[in-house]
Amino acid sequence: MSVKTIKQTMASFAIGVAMLLSTQTSAGDLQDIKDSGVLRHIGVPYANFVSYIDQGEMQTLTGLDVDIVKGFAKSLGVRYQYIPAQWNNVVGKLTGQQVAYKDAQLMLGEKMPIEGDLIANGVTILEWRKEVIDFSNDYFPSAVWLVARTDSNLTPITPTGLVENDIKKVKALINGREVLAMEHSCLDPNLYNLYDTGAKVILPDGQRRLNEMVPAIMKNDAESTLLDVADTLIALEKWPGEIKVIGPISENQKMAVAFRKDSPELRAAFNQYLNSIKQDGTYQALVEKYYPSIYYFYNDYFLEDSKKDI
Repeated sequence: MSVKTIKQTMASFAIGVAMLLSTQTSAGDLQDIKDSGVLRHIGVPYANFVSYIDQGEMQTLTGLDVDIVKGFAKSLGVRYQYIPAQWNNVVGKLTGQQVAYKDAQLMLGEKMPIEGDLIANGVTILEWRKEVIDFSNDYFPSAVWLVARTDSNLTPITPTGLVENDIKKVKALINGREVLAMEHSCLDPNLYNLYDTGAKVILPDGQRRLNEMVPAIMKNDAESTLLDVADTLIALEKWPGEIKVIGPISENQKMAVAFRKDSPELRAAFNQYLNSIKQDGTYQALVEKYYPSIYYFYNDYFLEDSKKDI
């Protein structure tokens, strides 16, 4: 499929989604949320963005995005509500119709009720997603890496200084090798032409979470897995000496909060709030709380980010 055909397909798809949104009755922009008195946060448990901590017989919701959205709700003077989702239905809970990206095409899924006002769980900004949802200003760096068990004979590449060359080197290593991936997420093999590498792509069932990818390769479900930066940092701390980073599968990426395309005022209000917590130090404190080692890998991102907000 040509680039022109892909763009035409995506444009037509976006028009269809916009028409669908206009018929939904449970959607709303900023004033509707203030009138209802509640901000509904759709999230998929993932890394330290959205997670549960067991406290006896109870579970406490925590994470970088949980704290940010709770703060945003407070700034609006409304109650915070968490709406749990899975990777295969999270977009549908926001827009009212699920979508998928396969063979370089957007595909329509089931119509479903709109359940929330925004998605925040370390959502990677991807071109196809931008056709169906709008993103806030980015607030966290990312990329997708290939991670393997230490006992694998896959050898970490020597960086060349150019990410695109590093990606080619990594992809050349996985011909005929088992690689765990997950559709509908930033680890979707379709996003990185993984099937063209000759890798034996293994897809887990729809119930598996991104933070279960490393435990899966530890149990020999596959030799290696795709993993993004945030989850890799956590995994390296949790399983020291048991996994290794082979190299990048993607270019550098960024994460943001996702909004419906008919919620421009809510998105603008969030961007204003995000800027305010960056300036008063709240944001930096939260990043250091949940991802203290991120500065070691992406210090330039946060330095550039602070300059943008001056």
